[in-house]
Amino acid sequence: MSAVKSKNNTRTSTSKLLKKAAYASTGTASCLICIKLTAWLLTGSIAIMASLVDSLMDAASSLINLFAIRYSLKSPDEDHQFGHGKAESLAGLAQASFIAGSGLFLLIHTGERLANPQPLKELGIGIWIMVIAVIVTTSLVLFQNYVIRKTGSIAIKADSLHYKTDILSNTAGIAVLILSCYGWNIFDPVLAFAIAIYVLYSSGQIAADALDVLMDRELPGQTRQKICDIALTHGEVTGIHDLRTRLSGQTVMIQFHLNIDGSVSLSEAHRIAKEVEAMLFEEFPDADIIIHQDPEQGENASSLA
Repeated sequence: MSAVKSKNNTRTSTSKLLKKAAYASTGTASCLICIKLTAWLLTGSIAIMASLVDSLMDAASSLINLFAIRYSLKSPDEDHQFGHGKAESLAGLAQASFIAGSGLFLLIHTGERLANPQPLKELGIGIWIMVIAVIVTTSLVLFQNYVIRKTGSIAIKADSLHYKTDILSNTAGIAVLILSCYGWNIFDPVLAFAIAIYVLYSSGQIAADALDVLMDRELPGQTRQKICDIALTHGEVTGIHDLRTRLSGQTVMIQFHLNIDGSVSLSEAHRIAKEVEAMLFEEFPDADIIIHQDPEQGENASSLA
């Protein structure tokens, strides 16, 4: 009973953290759009426009993220008995598309500015506005990193990549304005081009992570080995085989066969399996675990396959 209670408490805490992160992201994106729009209108910098476009994409992605996380945290129902966790990965895939689109948009406008360079205006005010944007974005990223460490959320990880890109673009915008003070306007489209390439690279990373979950990729080898090791620490377990794992939102799916002395009763075998399950819940509190008990046939199997 204590294991179930602990599991429920952990899920409640995780849900609150994810919702807070989603709301914080949406609010920050709206704030940054206003800040960068002002900076762009004042300075005319293509690098700041690149950062503004990035924030517009962030706002759209954050809204998708917000609805996806709320949906993914819904309890299993009759039509979705494994839960709704994959909504997070679908949101991550949608965000990757948004990010890739913004990267291509930036490349096009960077090419235009390289062909037709223009002087920048109101550099001092623009620098201070972008410094504020860096401070706001960095605060959000620090909070998101904390949530990722606690939950491992793919959707928040994807959202955080947006804002890490945003910090880069904001910093580049500040650098461009400072360099323009000395007449080096060429750095404006050059840095915008570098941001666009990084944005496209980030979108590929996000898409790959989302597809791994949607395609039910196995958990990393060290995680699978840890599951095996935990099960084998039970004194009455002689082996484990046919281990299958996957991730669905915040839920780790674990299935395997447990070898137990064939002379024990069914009720004893059930007790052993429940004890192993409780041990696994201590390491993976959000897991969904299915254990099949096999009578030992004279060989100690402990295969991950």
